[in-house]
Amino acid sequence: MLPLVLASTSRYRRELLERLHLPFSTAPPETDETPLPGEPPEQLVCRLAEAKARALQSSHPTHLIIGSDQVATLDGQIIGKPHTFANAKAQLQAASGRSVTFLTGLCLYNSQSNHCQVTCAPFTVHFRQLSDAQIERYLQAEQPYDCAGSFKSEGLGISLFASTEGIDSTSLIGLPLIRLVDMLIKEGITLP
Repeated sequence: MLPLVLASTSRYRRELLERLHLPFSTAPPETDETPLPGEPPEQLVCRLAEAKARALQSSHPTHLIIGSDQVATLDGQIIGKPHTFANAKAQLQAASGRSVTFLTGLCLYNSQSNHCQVTCAPFTVHFRQLSDAQIERYLQAEQPYDCAGSFKSEGLGISLFASTEGIDSTSLIGLPLIRLVDMLIKEGITLP
């Protein structure tokens, strides 16, 4: 089995990958994440996931490299990480009673064979009608300022949802494990 490396510094992606009980290392990819002019969100996340994986090719020439990128969209427009309480409050106010779709690009790149698998995993969150008081209490409790969409679905953020829709709930956190397992199996990895 080729060694596995996660092209990411995200603790969320690292924690998800640990669920598969496979040995892996992590390395930060040096990647320009600027969207191309007119680039649709689906193409952006796939391009960046592949770019992140390929960025480690020279330093990891005989590895399976996992790259991933995610954006949240509301009405087809990308909403990023809020970084501040005020931005997070505005994002959740805009999402109240509406749906936000998360698009997670995933790439598994075999740097030895140059074989590359790329996909996009969509996942939609349908929000409850949220009052300002609910939003403020949530933000004070969880402070999800490094999360696209301003919530942590693996925590108290689940209380903000009316429902969810998608085939791989782990894509919401940033690494679609169901699709990754499919890719790993195609590379000859035995799971579980």
